[in-house]
Amino acid sequence: MLTISVRQCCKVIAWGLLSAALAGAAFAQAASPAPTVVQSGRALEALERNRSRTQQLLVEIGSIVSPSGCEQQRAAAVAAEMKRAGLSDVRVTVSPNVIGRIHGKADGPALVFVSTLDDLATVADHQRARNRPLSIEGDRIVGPGSNTSLTTAAMLAAARALVESAYQPQHGTVFVAVAQEETGLVGMRDLYAELGTDARAYVDILGFGESIAYGALGIHWWKVMAEGPAGHTLRGGLPNVNQAIGRAVDRILSLPDAADADRMTRINIGVLDSGRVFNHKPASGWFSLDIRSLDADRIAAIERDVDTILAAVSRETQIELSKEPDNLVPGGQIEGALESPLVRWSRAIALGEGKVAELSDSGSANLNIAIAGGTPAIGLGGERGGERGQPGEWASIPALHDTARHIVQLAVALGDELDPPQGE
Repeated sequence: MLTISVRQCCKVIAWGLLSAALAGAAFAQAASPAPTVVQSGRALEALERNRSRTQQLLVEIGSIVSPSGCEQQRAAAVAAEMKRAGLSDVRVTVSPNVIGRIHGKADGPALVFVSTLDDLATVADHQRARNRPLSIEGDRIVGPGSNTSLTTAAMLAAARALVESAYQPQHGTVFVAVAQEETGLVGMRDLYAELGTDARAYVDILGFGESIAYGALGIHWWKVMAEGPAGHTLRGGLPNVNQAIGRAVDRILSLPDAADADRMTRINIGVLDSGRVFNHKPASGWFSLDIRSLDADRIAAIERDVDTILAAVSRETQIELSKEPDNLVPGGQIEGALESPLVRWSRAIALGEGKVAELSDSGSANLNIAIAGGTPAIGLGGERGGERGQPGEWASIPALHDTARHIVQLAVALGDELDPPQGE
């Protein structure tokens, strides 16, 4: 006797609703609803045929040591897979971003899917210590380098499935593994500058679509530098960079308008660094400054207040204080984003996979660059595995395949430029 769980039953029902939505949307805009539904089904069938290949692909890519700024070897492997999958115009840029394309039926702005190519430096350290490839253990792919690389393996699997199913969008679909995401979104900045108006929307692949970010939280990281005279304790304690650092930190954290729950405005100072010995006052020191908000004007206002504080403390303590940018990630909101086809189709696809997506207007990843530039973008989120950045890091095989499924369905729905279902 055939038995299925409640979750499986809900998933079947939800997928039926999504298929009906695809058919209905296609029927409203074309002579026959068949092409879109059939195309999506064929691509999903290709994904299923290639399950083992997709898992091995993650093992291959994730085993390559690829800290931010040193992604060349992994970039070459990703480019080779794009070519094997049949993508067009495959190339590796200086960043090094890896770019491949499915050409559309007509010229026009493309839909761009983005994954992360690099890893944290700590992940690279753990990979070297492990000194062996990732391993497939049950429903997990285990080892440092697996977690973030899930996004790239899923994207490549989806791209291959679309090519194998002979899918051709109305306009182009571009797949990019971007470099240096972990150190300032460098690759995404380069990609956005290169594509400009050739991109109509971006999908930042961070997971299988359990959450969907449609807005961007601005995050500005600064290093506040302090410089003054060094000397032995016996020669006098002042001026002392630590007095200036302490006074500045206290006043910055006491700013009255530094917190706003509605706009997610926050200030944090997490690092203080200066001397190393007891009996000398240091010549220099610094502290970190993390400012976040959905409101760019609020960030700018806080930064002006900080500049005023630093100038005053410098005068009072005879210590030179200055700000140096470490990582300035822009934020922003695009009017109507929540009701856009990009968000609504992603929600409908998540529902079709048995998930109710959590929505957020405060994403913080590659999508920030596009949104700040005025181009629609979303971040598909969800748990990819566990212990990221630790020796026991692992990626979930179900999450890998669910992510690829979401990409395929979103590429077809948006590539055929269908209106999203109502009331999803």
